[in-house]
Amino acid sequence: MRRNVALEEAQDLLLSLADPVGECQLALFDAVGRVLSRDIEAPFNLPPFDKSPLDGYAVRAQDIAQASADNPVVLEVVEEVAAGHTARRKVTTKTAIKVMTGTAIPAGADAVIKFEDVRRAGNICKFFHPVKAGGNIVPAGEDVRKGEVIAARGTTVSPALVGLIAALGYAEVPVFDKVKIAVISTGDELVDSSQKLQPGKIYNSNLPSLVAACLKLGTQITALGNVPDELDAIANIISLGLADADIVITTGGVSVGDYDVVPDALARLGADVIYRGVNMKPGSPAVAAEANGKFVICLSGNPAAALITFELIAVPLIKKKMGLNSYLPARLGAKLGDDFAKASPQRRFLRGRFQVAEGVNRVMLTGEQGNGVLKSLVNCNAYVDVPAGSGRMVAGQDVSVLIVGDVFGR
Repeated sequence: MRRNVALEEAQDLLLSLADPVGECQLALFDAVGRVLSRDIEAPFNLPPFDKSPLDGYAVRAQDIAQASADNPVVLEVVEEVAAGHTARRKVTTKTAIKVMTGTAIPAGADAVIKFEDVRRAGNICKFFHPVKAGGNIVPAGEDVRKGEVIAARGTTVSPALVGLIAALGYAEVPVFDKVKIAVISTGDELVDSSQKLQPGKIYNSNLPSLVAACLKLGTQITALGNVPDELDAIANIISLGLADADIVITTGGVSVGDYDVVPDALARLGADVIYRGVNMKPGSPAVAAEANGKFVICLSGNPAAALITFELIAVPLIKKKMGLNSYLPARLGAKLGDDFAKASPQRRFLRGRFQVAEGVNRVMLTGEQGNGVLKSLVNCNAYVDVPAGSGRMVAGQDVSVLIVGDVFGR
Protein backbone atom coordinates (compact mmCIF):
# COMPACT_ATOMS: atom_id res chain seq x y z
CA MET A 1 0.00 0.00 0.00
CA ARG A 2 1.24 3.48 -0.85
CA ARG A 3 0.46 6.56 1.20
CA ASN A 4 -0.13 10.17 0.24
CA VAL A 5 0.48 9.63 -3.46
CA ALA A 6 0.37 12.38 -6.08
CA LEU A 7 -2.84 12.62 -8.12
CA GLU A 8 -1.09 11.38 -11.25
CA GLU A 9 0.28 8.36 -9.38
CA ALA A 10 -3.18 7.59 -8.01
CA GLN A 11 -4.58 7.70 -11.54
CA ASP A 12 -1.77 5.60 -13.00
CA LEU A 13 -2.03 2.95 -10.31
CA LEU A 14 -5.72 2.44 -10.97
CA LEU A 15 -5.50 2.60 -14.76
CA SER A 16 -2.65 0.07 -14.84
CA LEU A 17 -4.89 -2.46 -13.07
CA ALA A 18 -8.09 -1.82 -15.03
CA ASP A 19 -9.34 -3.60 -18.13
CA PRO A 20 -12.54 -2.88 -20.04
CA VAL A 21 -15.65 -4.85 -19.13
CA GLY A 22 -17.16 -7.49 -21.44
CA GLU A 23 -18.93 -6.86 -24.73
CA CYS A 24 -22.27 -7.49 -26.37
CA GLN A 25 -24.08 -6.88 -29.67
CA LEU A 26 -26.70 -4.11 -29.73
CA ALA A 27 -29.16 -2.84 -32.32
CA LEU A 28 -28.11 0.55 -33.70
CA PHE A 29 -30.79 2.54 -31.88
CA ASP A 30 -29.79 0.95 -28.57
CA ALA A 31 -26.08 1.53 -29.15
CA VAL A 32 -26.16 5.35 -29.08
CA GLY A 33 -23.83 6.59 -26.35
CA ARG A 34 -22.18 3.20 -25.92
CA VAL A 35 -18.53 2.45 -26.71
CA LEU A 36 -17.48 0.24 -29.62
CA SER A 37 -15.66 -2.90 -28.51
CA ARG A 38 -14.26 -3.63 -31.99
CA ASP A 39 -13.28 -1.74 -35.12
CA ILE A 40 -16.06 -1.30 -37.68
CA GLU A 41 -14.91 -1.82 -41.27
CA ALA A 42 -16.75 -0.85 -44.44
CA PRO A 43 -17.88 -4.00 -46.32
CA PHE A 44 -18.24 -2.03 -49.56
CA ASN A 45 -17.67 1.40 -51.07
CA LEU A 46 -19.95 4.23 -50.04
CA PRO A 47 -21.57 5.27 -52.29
CA PRO A 48 -21.42 1.79 -53.84
CA PHE A 49 -21.67 3.17 -57.38
CA ASP A 50 -20.97 6.37 -59.30
CA LYS A 51 -24.04 8.55 -58.82
CA SER A 52 -25.55 11.87 -59.82
CA PRO A 53 -25.62 14.60 -57.15
CA LEU A 54 -28.43 16.43 -58.95
CA ASP A 55 -31.31 16.16 -61.42
CA GLY A 56 -29.96 16.37 -64.94
CA TYR A 57 -28.83 14.52 -68.03
CA ALA A 58 -26.12 11.88 -68.19
CA VAL A 59 -23.99 12.36 -71.31
CA ARG A 60 -20.63 11.62 -72.90
CA ALA A 61 -18.47 14.70 -72.32
CA GLN A 62 -16.95 14.42 -75.79
CA ASP A 63 -20.38 14.74 -77.42
CA ILE A 64 -20.91 18.27 -76.06
CA ALA A 65 -17.31 19.43 -76.04
CA GLN A 66 -18.07 22.06 -78.69
CA ALA A 67 -21.42 23.25 -77.26
CA SER A 68 -21.95 26.99 -76.84
CA ALA A 69 -24.77 29.48 -76.53
CA ASP A 70 -24.47 30.26 -80.24
CA ASN A 71 -23.90 26.69 -81.31
CA PRO A 72 -25.82 24.31 -79.01
CA VAL A 73 -25.36 20.57 -79.34
CA VAL A 74 -28.48 18.48 -79.81
CA LEU A 75 -28.79 15.04 -78.19
CA GLU A 76 -31.63 12.54 -78.08
CA VAL A 77 -33.02 11.56 -74.67
CA VAL A 78 -33.40 7.79 -74.83
CA GLU A 79 -34.50 7.03 -71.26
CA GLU A 80 -35.46 8.58 -67.89
CA VAL A 81 -34.29 6.97 -64.64
CA ALA A 82 -35.65 7.69 -61.16
CA ALA A 83 -33.58 7.35 -57.98
CA GLY A 84 -33.47 3.77 -56.79
CA HIS A 85 -33.58 2.43 -60.33
CA THR A 86 -30.90 1.72 -62.91
CA ALA A 87 -30.85 2.56 -66.60
CA ARG A 88 -31.75 -0.21 -69.02
CA ARG A 89 -29.89 1.46 -71.88
CA LYS A 90 -26.38 2.80 -72.39
CA VAL A 91 -25.46 6.34 -73.28
CA THR A 92 -24.06 6.21 -76.79
CA THR A 93 -22.98 8.79 -79.35
CA LYS A 94 -25.41 11.74 -79.52
CA THR A 95 -27.71 10.34 -76.80
CA ALA A 96 -28.48 11.32 -73.22
CA ILE A 97 -30.35 9.76 -70.31
CA LYS A 98 -32.29 11.85 -67.80
CA VAL A 99 -31.29 11.04 -64.21
CA MET A 100 -32.49 12.14 -60.78
CA THR A 101 -30.48 12.96 -57.68
CA GLY A 102 -28.84 9.80 -56.33
CA THR A 103 -29.31 7.80 -59.52
CA ALA A 104 -26.51 5.48 -60.62
CA ILE A 105 -24.66 6.86 -63.65
CA PRO A 106 -25.75 4.91 -66.75
CA ALA A 107 -23.15 2.90 -68.61
CA GLY A 108 -21.40 4.92 -71.28
CA ALA A 109 -21.91 8.29 -69.57
CA ASP A 110 -19.04 10.18 -67.97
CA ALA A 111 -20.69 13.48 -67.00
CA VAL A 112 -24.01 15.01 -65.92
CA ILE A 113 -25.46 18.35 -67.04
CA LYS A 114 -27.84 20.19 -64.68
CA PHE A 115 -31.50 20.02 -65.59
CA GLU A 116 -31.79 23.83 -65.59
CA ASP A 117 -28.88 24.19 -68.07
CA VAL A 118 -30.65 22.23 -70.77
CA ARG A 119 -33.55 23.11 -73.10
CA ARG A 120 -35.73 20.15 -73.94
CA ALA A 121 -38.52 19.63 -76.46
CA GLY A 122 -39.95 16.14 -76.53
CA ASN A 123 -37.00 13.72 -76.69
CA ILE A 124 -34.63 16.33 -78.06
CA CYS A 125 -32.32 18.31 -75.73
CA LYS A 126 -30.08 21.26 -76.50
CA PHE A 127 -26.85 21.70 -74.55
CA PHE A 128 -25.26 25.15 -74.42
CA HIS A 129 -21.90 24.55 -72.76
CA PRO A 130 -19.38 21.74 -72.42
CA VAL A 131 -18.60 19.73 -69.29
CA LYS A 132 -15.43 17.92 -68.35
CA ALA A 133 -15.41 14.14 -68.01
CA GLY A 134 -16.35 13.33 -64.40
CA GLY A 135 -18.30 16.58 -64.03
CA ASN A 136 -21.25 16.35 -61.61
CA ILE A 137 -20.51 12.73 -60.80
CA VAL A 138 -20.04 11.47 -57.23
CA PRO A 139 -17.58 8.59 -57.58
CA ALA A 140 -18.05 5.26 -55.84
CA GLY A 141 -16.20 5.28 -52.53
CA GLU A 142 -16.09 9.09 -52.24
CA ASP A 143 -17.37 8.83 -48.64
CA VAL A 144 -15.91 5.49 -47.54
CA ARG A 145 -13.68 2.93 -49.23
CA LYS A 146 -14.24 -0.81 -48.89
CA GLY A 147 -12.16 -2.14 -46.00
CA GLU A 148 -11.74 1.28 -44.39
CA VAL A 149 -12.07 1.42 -40.59
CA ILE A 150 -14.90 3.90 -40.16
CA ALA A 151 -14.91 3.74 -36.35
CA ALA A 152 -12.20 2.35 -34.10
CA ARG A 153 -12.58 0.34 -30.94
CA GLY A 154 -13.13 2.77 -28.07
CA THR A 155 -15.24 5.19 -30.11
CA THR A 156 -18.50 6.44 -28.60
CA VAL A 157 -21.46 5.73 -30.87
CA SER A 158 -22.94 9.08 -31.95
CA PRO A 159 -26.06 9.79 -34.06
CA ALA A 160 -23.84 10.59 -37.06
CA LEU A 161 -21.95 7.32 -36.62
CA VAL A 162 -25.25 5.44 -36.42
CA GLY A 163 -26.16 6.93 -39.80
CA LEU A 164 -22.84 5.93 -41.34
CA ILE A 165 -23.00 2.42 -39.92
CA ALA A 166 -26.59 2.03 -41.15
CA ALA A 167 -25.55 3.21 -44.64
CA LEU A 168 -23.10 0.32 -44.71
CA GLY A 169 -25.78 -2.24 -43.95
CA TYR A 170 -25.10 -2.97 -40.29
CA ALA A 171 -28.16 -3.64 -38.15
CA GLU A 172 -26.22 -4.04 -34.91
CA VAL A 173 -22.75 -3.30 -33.56
CA PRO A 174 -20.39 -4.73 -30.91
CA VAL A 175 -20.17 -2.52 -27.81
CA PHE A 176 -18.78 -2.82 -24.31
CA ASP A 177 -21.20 -3.73 -21.56
CA LYS A 178 -22.25 -0.99 -19.18
CA VAL A 179 -19.92 -0.60 -16.23
CA LYS A 180 -21.76 -1.53 -13.06
CA ILE A 181 -21.25 0.81 -10.12
CA ALA A 182 -22.55 0.60 -6.57
CA VAL A 183 -22.66 3.84 -4.56
CA ILE A 184 -22.62 3.92 -0.77
CA SER A 185 -22.58 6.81 1.67
CA THR A 186 -21.61 6.52 5.33
CA GLY A 187 -22.31 8.68 8.34
CA ASP A 188 -24.56 8.73 11.40
CA GLU A 189 -25.39 12.36 10.68
CA LEU A 190 -27.01 11.72 7.28
CA VAL A 191 -30.70 11.34 6.56
CA ASP A 192 -32.58 10.85 3.34
CA SER A 193 -34.46 13.82 1.90
CA SER A 194 -37.74 11.98 2.43
CA GLN A 195 -37.21 12.14 6.19
CA LYS A 196 -37.77 14.99 8.59
CA LEU A 197 -34.57 16.77 9.52
CA GLN A 198 -33.73 16.34 13.19
CA PRO A 199 -31.24 18.36 15.29
CA GLY A 200 -27.65 17.44 14.47
CA LYS A 201 -28.61 15.75 11.21
CA ILE A 202 -28.05 16.85 7.59
CA TYR A 203 -29.58 15.71 4.36
CA ASN A 204 -27.52 13.28 2.31
CA SER A 205 -26.22 15.06 -0.80
CA ASN A 206 -23.25 12.83 -1.63
CA LEU A 207 -25.24 9.78 -2.62
CA PRO A 208 -27.57 11.63 -5.05
CA SER A 209 -24.78 13.68 -6.60
CA LEU A 210 -22.50 10.70 -7.16
CA VAL A 211 -25.33 8.59 -8.55
CA ALA A 212 -26.14 11.42 -10.95
CA ALA A 213 -22.49 11.71 -11.98
CA CYS A 214 -22.32 7.98 -12.70
CA LEU A 215 -25.56 8.04 -14.66
CA LYS A 216 -24.23 10.90 -16.78
CA LEU A 217 -21.30 8.69 -17.74
CA GLY A 218 -23.72 6.02 -18.96
CA THR A 219 -23.04 3.43 -16.28
CA GLN A 220 -25.43 1.02 -14.59
CA ILE A 221 -26.05 2.20 -11.04
CA THR A 222 -27.06 0.56 -7.81
CA ALA A 223 -27.60 3.06 -4.99
CA LEU A 224 -27.06 1.06 -1.81
CA GLY A 225 -27.99 3.95 0.46
CA ASN A 226 -26.46 5.22 3.65
CA VAL A 227 -24.99 3.16 6.47
CA PRO A 228 -23.97 4.23 9.99
CA ASP A 229 -20.33 4.54 11.03
CA GLU A 230 -20.15 0.94 12.18
CA LEU A 231 -17.49 -1.49 11.01
CA ASP A 232 -19.79 -4.47 10.49
CA ALA A 233 -22.43 -2.48 8.63
CA ILE A 234 -19.88 -0.87 6.31
CA ALA A 235 -18.05 -4.14 5.60
CA ASN A 236 -21.35 -5.89 4.85
CA ILE A 237 -22.61 -3.24 2.43
CA ILE A 238 -19.30 -2.99 0.58
CA SER A 239 -19.37 -6.80 0.24
CA LEU A 240 -22.91 -6.54 -1.12
CA GLY A 241 -21.77 -4.00 -3.69
CA LEU A 242 -18.80 -6.11 -4.78
CA ALA A 243 -21.06 -9.08 -5.38
CA ASP A 244 -22.44 -7.48 -8.55
CA ALA A 245 -20.68 -4.19 -9.32
CA ASP A 246 -17.40 -3.63 -11.14
CA ILE A 247 -16.66 -0.58 -8.97
CA VAL A 248 -17.94 0.36 -5.52
CA ILE A 249 -17.86 4.07 -4.63
CA THR A 250 -18.10 5.08 -0.97
CA THR A 251 -18.11 8.49 0.70
CA GLY A 252 -17.22 9.29 4.28
CA GLY A 253 -15.32 7.40 6.95
CA VAL A 254 -11.87 7.55 5.32
CA SER A 255 -10.06 10.12 7.45
CA VAL A 256 -8.35 9.44 10.77
CA GLY A 257 -11.18 10.03 13.25
CA ASP A 258 -12.57 7.54 15.72
CA TYR A 259 -15.51 6.79 13.42
CA ASP A 260 -13.58 6.63 10.15
CA VAL A 261 -13.74 2.87 9.82
CA VAL A 262 -13.93 2.35 6.07
CA PRO A 263 -10.23 1.32 5.79
CA ASP A 264 -10.84 -1.22 8.57
CA ALA A 265 -13.83 -2.55 6.63
CA LEU A 266 -11.64 -3.03 3.55
CA ALA A 267 -9.11 -4.94 5.64
CA ARG A 268 -11.86 -7.16 7.03
CA LEU A 269 -12.96 -7.97 3.47
CA GLY A 270 -9.41 -8.88 2.47
CA ALA A 271 -9.26 -6.11 -0.12
CA ASP A 272 -5.83 -5.07 -1.36
CA VAL A 273 -5.44 -1.37 -0.56
CA ILE A 274 -3.67 0.29 -3.52
CA TYR A 275 -3.12 3.62 -1.85
CA ARG A 276 -4.33 5.60 1.15
CA GLY A 277 -4.29 9.35 0.85
CA VAL A 278 -3.78 11.58 -2.19
CA ASN A 279 -1.63 14.69 -1.88
CA MET A 280 -4.26 17.21 -2.96
CA LYS A 281 -6.88 19.51 -1.54
CA PRO A 282 -9.78 18.94 -1.36
CA GLY A 283 -10.11 15.17 -1.12
CA SER A 284 -6.81 14.10 0.41
CA PRO A 285 -8.24 11.19 2.50
CA ALA A 286 -9.21 9.20 -0.65
CA VAL A 287 -8.52 5.45 -0.57
CA ALA A 288 -8.48 2.92 -3.43
CA ALA A 289 -8.58 -0.86 -3.10
CA GLU A 290 -8.96 -3.93 -5.29
CA ALA A 291 -10.82 -7.13 -4.46
CA ASN A 292 -10.97 -10.02 -6.93
CA GLY A 293 -10.49 -7.77 -9.93
CA LYS A 294 -13.03 -5.24 -8.73
CA PHE A 295 -12.37 -1.79 -7.32
CA VAL A 296 -13.44 0.12 -4.23
CA ILE A 297 -12.93 3.90 -4.41
CA CYS A 298 -13.44 5.58 -1.05
CA LEU A 299 -13.95 9.34 -1.08
CA SER A 300 -14.14 12.08 1.52
CA GLY A 301 -17.48 12.74 3.14
CA ASN A 302 -17.21 16.47 2.42
CA PRO A 303 -19.55 17.10 -0.53
CA ALA A 304 -17.25 19.17 -2.74
CA ALA A 305 -14.23 17.02 -1.92
CA ALA A 306 -16.19 13.89 -2.81
CA LEU A 307 -17.22 15.20 -6.23
CA ILE A 308 -13.82 16.63 -7.11
CA THR A 309 -11.93 13.46 -6.23
CA PHE A 310 -14.61 11.42 -8.00
CA GLU A 311 -13.99 13.45 -11.16
CA LEU A 312 -10.21 13.25 -10.98
CA ILE A 313 -9.76 9.70 -9.67
CA ALA A 314 -12.89 7.63 -10.24
CA VAL A 315 -13.91 8.99 -13.65
CA PRO A 316 -10.67 7.99 -15.43
CA LEU A 317 -11.03 4.49 -13.99
CA ILE A 318 -14.66 4.28 -15.06
CA LYS A 319 -13.84 5.51 -18.57
CA LYS A 320 -11.14 2.87 -19.00
CA LYS A 321 -13.53 0.19 -17.78
CA MET A 322 -16.05 1.51 -20.32
CA GLY A 323 -13.51 0.88 -23.08
CA LEU A 324 -12.89 4.51 -24.01
CA ASN A 325 -9.56 5.39 -25.60
CA SER A 326 -9.18 8.63 -23.62
CA TYR A 327 -9.78 8.78 -19.89
CA LEU A 328 -7.97 11.75 -18.36
CA PRO A 329 -9.30 15.32 -18.35
CA ALA A 330 -7.79 17.72 -20.88
CA ARG A 331 -5.24 20.17 -19.50
CA LEU A 332 -5.13 23.73 -20.86
CA GLY A 333 -3.45 26.98 -20.01
CA ALA A 334 -5.59 29.98 -19.10
CA LYS A 335 -5.60 33.43 -17.54
CA LEU A 336 -7.05 33.54 -14.03
CA GLY A 337 -9.97 35.94 -13.84
CA ASP A 338 -10.06 36.45 -10.06
CA ASP A 339 -7.79 36.91 -7.09
CA PHE A 340 -7.42 33.98 -4.68
CA ALA A 341 -6.03 35.23 -1.39
CA LYS A 342 -5.15 31.97 0.35
CA ALA A 343 -1.71 30.42 0.16
CA SER A 344 -1.59 26.76 -0.93
CA PRO A 345 1.02 24.77 1.05
CA GLN A 346 -0.58 21.63 -0.47
CA ARG A 347 -1.54 21.13 -4.11
CA ARG A 348 -5.01 22.56 -4.50
CA PHE A 349 -7.77 22.37 -7.10
CA LEU A 350 -10.01 25.42 -7.39
CA ARG A 351 -13.46 25.30 -8.95
CA GLY A 352 -13.74 27.54 -11.99
CA ARG A 353 -15.58 28.35 -15.19
CA PHE A 354 -13.40 28.06 -18.30
CA GLN A 355 -14.25 29.99 -21.44
CA VAL A 356 -12.56 31.40 -24.51
CA ALA A 357 -13.08 35.16 -24.83
CA GLU A 358 -11.59 37.17 -27.69
CA GLY A 359 -9.27 34.30 -28.47
CA VAL A 360 -7.92 34.06 -24.92
CA ASN A 361 -8.45 31.13 -22.54
CA ARG A 362 -9.85 32.45 -19.26
CA VAL A 363 -11.04 30.84 -16.06
CA MET A 364 -13.21 32.56 -13.46
CA LEU A 365 -13.56 31.14 -9.96
CA THR A 366 -17.13 30.05 -9.32
CA GLY A 367 -17.38 30.95 -5.63
CA GLU A 368 -16.29 29.74 -2.22
CA GLN A 369 -13.75 26.91 -2.34
CA GLY A 370 -14.39 25.15 0.98
CA ASN A 371 -14.39 21.33 1.11
CA GLY A 372 -18.08 21.23 1.94
CA VAL A 373 -19.26 23.94 -0.46
CA LEU A 374 -21.42 22.53 -3.27
CA LYS A 375 -22.67 25.79 -4.79
CA SER A 376 -19.38 26.58 -6.51
CA LEU A 377 -19.53 23.23 -8.35
CA VAL A 378 -22.83 23.98 -10.05
CA ASN A 379 -21.38 26.13 -12.85
CA CYS A 380 -17.91 24.64 -12.66
CA ASN A 381 -16.40 23.09 -15.80
CA ALA A 382 -12.72 23.28 -14.88
CA TYR A 383 -10.37 22.90 -11.95
CA VAL A 384 -7.48 25.33 -11.55
CA ASP A 385 -4.42 23.24 -10.66
CA VAL A 386 -2.51 25.21 -8.01
CA PRO A 387 0.96 23.77 -7.28
CA ALA A 388 2.00 23.07 -3.69
CA GLY A 389 3.84 25.99 -2.14
CA SER A 390 1.91 28.63 -4.06
CA GLY A 391 1.14 31.93 -2.42
CA ARG A 392 -1.66 34.37 -3.11
CA MET A 393 -2.92 34.23 -6.69
CA VAL A 394 -3.93 37.34 -8.63
CA ALA A 395 -6.21 37.99 -11.58
CA GLY A 396 -4.40 37.85 -14.89
CA GLN A 397 -1.74 35.34 -13.94
CA ASP A 398 -1.20 32.22 -16.02
CA VAL A 399 -2.65 29.02 -14.60
CA SER A 400 -3.11 25.41 -15.64
CA VAL A 401 -6.66 24.02 -15.70
CA LEU A 402 -8.22 20.59 -16.02
CA ILE A 403 -11.40 20.54 -18.12
CA VAL A 404 -14.10 18.50 -16.37
CA GLY A 405 -17.28 19.83 -17.98
CA ASP A 406 -18.73 21.25 -21.16
CA VAL A 407 -16.77 24.30 -22.27
CA PHE A 408 -19.44 25.47 -24.70
CA GLY A 409 -22.46 25.14 -22.44
CA ARG A 410 -24.36 22.71 -24.64
